[in-house]
Amino acid sequence: MEVRGRLEMALVVICGQPCSGKSTAAACLSEALRQTEPEPSVRTIDETSFHLSRNQSYVNMTEEKNLRGVLRSEVDRSLSKDSIVLVDSLNSIKGYRYELWCLARAAGIRYCVVHCDVDEQSCRTWNIERRERGEPSYDDNIFEDLVRRFERPDSKNRWDSPLYELWPAKEGIDKSSTAMVDAVTYLTKKVDSKTRDVKILQPTIATQSARGSEANSLYEMDRATQEITNAIVEAQSRALGGPLNGVSLGPGIPTIDISRSVSLPELRRLRRTFIKLAGQTSLSGPPPPSDADSAKRMFVDYLNRELGSG
Repeated sequence: MEVRGRLEMALVVICGQPCSGKSTAAACLSEALRQTEPEPSVRTIDETSFHLSRNQSYVNMTEEKNLRGVLRSEVDRSLSKDSIVLVDSLNSIKGYRYELWCLARAAGIRYCVVHCDVDEQSCRTWNIERRERGEPSYDDNIFEDLVRRFERPDSKNRWDSPLYELWPAKEGIDKSSTAMVDAVTYLTKKVDSKTRDVKILQPTIATQSARGSEANSLYEMDRATQEITNAIVEAQSRALGGPLNGVSLGPGIPTIDISRSVSLPELRRLRRTFIKLAGQTSLSGPPPPSDADSAKRMFVDYLNRELGSG
């Protein structure tokens, strides 16, 4: 029996490093989709839709969070219509991609990720060329910060799957590329009860009753732990590698007490472990806290247990 009603509803998350060809890929995919029969309704949501400057939108974490909130709200509203929605932005944080996946799941539609996989130097060169042509580009310090924080999609994660990878620096972007053809096929294929190669996300009772709460928890956890990590790195820099007697992050948050120097790779490993443990706990109990301060307290307590004894 053919599935009707939401046959052409889908959410496509386009991600990649800054200046990696994402907007070109979005335009190419949009055009390819409109050439299928019957022609679907396709909408692209990006920063320019809201007249937002890319430098201003990423000048600090507050502005970046506001940008993601604006885009996420627009995606949420747009998924109520019969259309294929393309999110053309960095979408560089896995927690944010998870949020978008949750929106697609709550809407009961198909979902995929398109990754523009370009090496950092090519992106850096393209950014400079755009600036020289007077086109929108990133300031160097903002560009380097975004490159450093990019989290590659992984097809093993359900919020990064199915994953279609483009290599604009090596192969360009063309409607006839294998990844583009496969994405169009996946997004437009008619499905019935025997279809196995197209997944329509199914809303759960949890997503219907508390839509987005799980995603918000992961997002806040991701953001809060990154802020703690950055604070430790800065404090250790000021201490010239010596022990930290206490780093205060505000009222109500425990001080960080570290008796030895901790490298950035070790901090990142501890952060990943903490987020993983918090996610596993939420499967059998209450979800992790959705507010940043609670997440910070939990992470600081965890770090103090792991590192306090040296």
